[in-house]
Amino acid sequence: MTDTGDVPGALRVEGDAVVLDAKGLRALAHPVRVQLVGLLRKYGPSTATRLAERLGVNSGTASYHLRQLGAAGFVEEDTARGNARERWWRSVHQATELNDRDLAVREPEATLAFLQSVAATYTLRTQRTLNELQTMPRAWQDTFDMSDWALRLTPEEAVALREELRAVIARYRRDTPEAAASAPDGAERIGVVTQLLPELDVPAPESHRSPETVTEAETS
Repeated sequence: MTDTGDVPGALRVEGDAVVLDAKGLRALAHPVRVQLVGLLRKYGPSTATRLAERLGVNSGTASYHLRQLGAAGFVEEDTARGNARERWWRSVHQATELNDRDLAVREPEATLAFLQSVAATYTLRTQRTLNELQTMPRAWQDTFDMSDWALRLTPEEAVALREELRAVIARYRRDTPEAAASAPDGAERIGVVTQLLPELDVPAPESHRSPETVTEAETS
């Protein structure tokens, strides 16, 4: 499924990304489903048994959530690989977009559950890289970065920053099956996670605060 324009009630697709509506949001409002879709996008088609081993759940749980994802249009059977004994699944899209700001108002619980599942997945990915960092080649160790900066922006400035970051990332090669086949030697998958976190309860600095006490990067 790559084009849903003529299918009533189907998920809307922009490029290689699926745009979440209320139904799609509710379907993904579970951490196991978010992780299953992520694994299929990262590693390609797989079975419930193999996916369950990666997630540390039983195959029955993985199969159930794959069927729910299939009914919602996020994954589909890979009939070229499957057989009577083994059912293979593949992701229909390469990315997920939640860009309807009103959707969070209409579906607050599903939105929160989805975003919490995504945040938990980011944490797992970060921890996995940290666990493997010391055994990576030095060149890849030197690419690793964890930084945060405290900025004081208006909502308009924050939106502009978000769009600028996206534009920078868009200049680089996406990790797609086609890109992987034509990428230069030595190219590996890199995960770039961006977060703009409004912290509205943080008071403004006091006027008598010394400039020497203000750091460029703060970790909180």
